[in-house]
Amino acid sequence: MEKHILIPQEVIEKRILIIRGQKIMLDIHLAELYGVETKALKRAVKRNIERFPEDFCFELNRVEIENLRYHFGTSSWGGVRYSPFAFSEQGVAMLSSVLHSKRAVRVNIEIIRTFVKLRELLLRNKDLARRLYDLEVKYDHQFKIVFDAIRELVQPKVKPKRQIACLPQAGISC
Repeated sequence: MEKHILIPQEVIEKRILIIRGQKIMLDIHLAELYGVETKALKRAVKRNIERFPEDFCFELNRVEIENLRYHFGTSSWGGVRYSPFAFSEQGVAMLSSVLHSKRAVRVNIEIIRTFVKLRELLLRNKDLARRLYDLEVKYDHQFKIVFDAIRELVQPKVKPKRQIACLPQAGISC
């Protein structure tokens, strides 16, 4: 059976932000994806607030809002009157229980799949780093040149500082 993708995964990925150390999506982006007004989404959440503990949904504080304005520049969301809600993966999952449209359910499934994909990518990178370290410990002497080359590729390039030449005849000592 061929599944119909309602929203491309790349579109969802671009709307996932990191705030307070967790991956979240803003109410305005979720409302857009669900095809509802932001105020309708927020109203549904407020009517069912007991379903949204702090780790599922929270309002952004003034500093977070300013940081987002700085990040997005003069985007269309920057002129909101009220603090946006931020939804974690669990909060997004809970939204399907308070938004009763078929589109909301389908979009939720795609968003959750995107969160899972991102988590898997992070785990794979951690696993790759751990495996590289294990190999390095085990074969350090035999493959030192290879590990040094890999380490050099992984580490960011730092431009060396230029040194001022020592000119004893001009009175400049080292």
